[in-house]
Order: sequence, then structure tokens, then C-alpha cells
Amino acid sequence: MDMGARTETGSSVEQGELRQLLARTAGGDREAFGQLYAAARGAVYAMALSVLRNAEDASDVTQETFVKVWISAGQYRPQGSPMAWLLTIARNLARMKLRRDSRQTDLTEQEWDAIPAKAEAVTAEDRAVLQTALAGLEDESRQIVLLHAAAGLKHREIAELLELPLATVLSKYHRALKKMKAKLEGDDVL
Repeated sequence: MDMGARTETGSSVEQGELRQLLARTAGGDREAFGQLYAAARGAVYAMALSVLRNAEDASDVTQETFVKVWISAGQYRPQGSPMAWLLTIARNLARMKLRRDSRQTDLTEQEWDAIPAKAEAVTAEDRAVLQTALAGLEDESRQIVLLHAAAGLKHREIAELLELPLATVLSKYHRALKKMKAKLEGDDVL
């Protein structure tokens, strides 16, 4: 599976390159770690934000994720997807934070604007739609929409990451879009 990351400039980083960066990071290469951070930060932040629904907490979890990656990069096994490994760490840390804090909050306009503005997959229109309607979605649907729209992951990549059938991801994504559209049009009957 090809689950490439999008850098801040929108270019795609291939899995082989992420594997190399992880291997070099495991050897203590700070430059490789910086490149890994630049390549994957947006996707890691989007995963954390989709779980926590709080920009400050998502930023904290993003930092925690990369600290954990720095410490445990040698534990990554090359047969798996490096992006899935990174996002799994982020998801697990975000869930642990939720359990610790046992709270969720709604995102403010300022917090939605904290999603990397240069990410190719997130247009101003996407951000407005997310800001207005995403809060009304159930957690799993919100994660799917954020991972697709903000992190730029393909539906099959999201299915693998969330351990859901592709058909379920597609169905939840399309239902979520319909619900968001209905909410934006003032027709909350869905």
C-alpha cells in the first residue's frame, strides 16, 4: 500500500523515503528526524485533532508523538507502512490524553485555522465547511473526514489505519458530507 505523506508544501513523500528517514532517525540522525517531522507533521496533527477536537491538545500530542518517534524509531518494522505507524502512535497518545482528561471540547474558528494552512488538501472552503459542520458528526465520521480532507489520506489508507472495511469508510465519508451539507443549508433532518 502506498500511504505517502504530504509535506507543508503539498508534495508527496513516498513510503520508501519515510522508511529511510525512520531508519536514519533510529541511528540518531537529527536532520533525518527534521525531514520526517516536516513530512508527517500535518497528518499527525490531523489525526490528533480528529480525536481530541482541541487544537492545543492536538499540538501537544503531535509533539509527544514525535518525541516518542525519536525515542523508539528503532522499533519500527519496515514491512509495515511508516505513515500508519506514525498515525497509530498519534491516535494512541490522543486516546490516552482523552482518558486522562476525560473531556472533549468543540473547536473554535481559531483552532480550525491552526490546521496547516499550506496543506494542499485543505482549501479555505474546506476549512469553512469543517469549521461549520464537522462538530455535528460522530467521532469516527469526523476522523474519516479530517484524515481525508486535512491529512490528504486516501479512503483505502484511512480504512487500513482505522481498521475498518473500505466500504464502511466510503459510506461514512459520504454520509458525513451529506450531513454537513444539510447542516450548512439549514436542513438538519439527516
